[in-house]
Amino acid sequence: MLVEVRSKLTLKGSRIDVCADKAIVLLAAILKRIGCADELAREVAEHLVDTSLCGMESHGVMRTLQYAEQFNTGYIDPKAVPKVVTTARNTQEVDGGGGIGIPAMHLAYRHAIAAAQSTGISALAIRNVGHTGRHGAFAEAAADEGFLTICMGGGNRKKWRQVAPYGGAQGMLPTNPWCIGIPGGTRGPVVLDFATSKISGGWVYAARSAEALLPEDCVIDAQGNPTRDPEDYFNGGAILPAGGHKGYALALLAELIGEAMLGPSTTEGNWLLIAVDAHRMRESSALSGAAEEVLEELRSCPPAPGFERVEIPGEREREHREKSAGVVSVPSETWRQIIALYDSLM
Repeated sequence: MLVEVRSKLTLKGSRIDVCADKAIVLLAAILKRIGCADELAREVAEHLVDTSLCGMESHGVMRTLQYAEQFNTGYIDPKAVPKVVTTARNTQEVDGGGGIGIPAMHLAYRHAIAAAQSTGISALAIRNVGHTGRHGAFAEAAADEGFLTICMGGGNRKKWRQVAPYGGAQGMLPTNPWCIGIPGGTRGPVVLDFATSKISGGWVYAARSAEALLPEDCVIDAQGNPTRDPEDYFNGGAILPAGGHKGYALALLAELIGEAMLGPSTTEGNWLLIAVDAHRMRESSALSGAAEEVLEELRSCPPAPGFERVEIPGEREREHREKSAGVVSVPSETWRQIIALYDSLM
């Protein structure tokens, strides 16, 4: 293992190191054999592998197993191609066609940036999509181009009752993520990318595939008791909200935006993406200088007991990618399942 993976999982087994290029070729081959077009398969595979390189295995190569299952059941369409459409109310949105949401999010961020370049600010909905990947990747790329982006998703609680509301003992809401990216200082953008639950649903799936235990105080079983066993979640349990009432409130707002404002959702939910041309607000060098002053002051804060340093959101993922040196560290059991899937399709 070239770099320590800061995983939320307690593995029972070991990890295996896999060359990123090899992993991309293998994952793309799986997706193509299931029915995805070559370009889409490559785009999704690159996104998943890069996510694992960044240390976010909840949204990384493990997701190939989930996507394959969803293709086989007809939950998502491997042949779907996302497109920008104009609605009857003369607004624009991205229609994912019921496929994997990663290409749809790529398209949405590109379109939102182009629109904000023209008008200063843009907003569009993303609908009819499956899992949309690691949003921090999209937000970071947009921030590198000088844009503040704000994205939130929700609206399908009737299908995805994953998270208990604050004070509740039963899953009622999806994990309803938020992602905000903004140009930063000398070390790059600042990116906030989080589920409104204590852990994302992806960590539960990752724990199941790796035969691992979940972190403490994140999940409850069907009786409302704390558990670390991912199977308890799948047997009627729920994830707890992040930050108690604050995570619950953010999840509720995303659910209202996704359903009450954007309308009925299909597949996994609706998304709202807002893009702002940050350099219209302040010249690039002035913005970067002011941001670096704030960030460096925070980095210089003495660490509390049990911590090595104060970190800036987004920097850990970039550092992990750099230290990974093109090698993905995957739980051995998860990689065994991916190889078995590949062999079954060839």
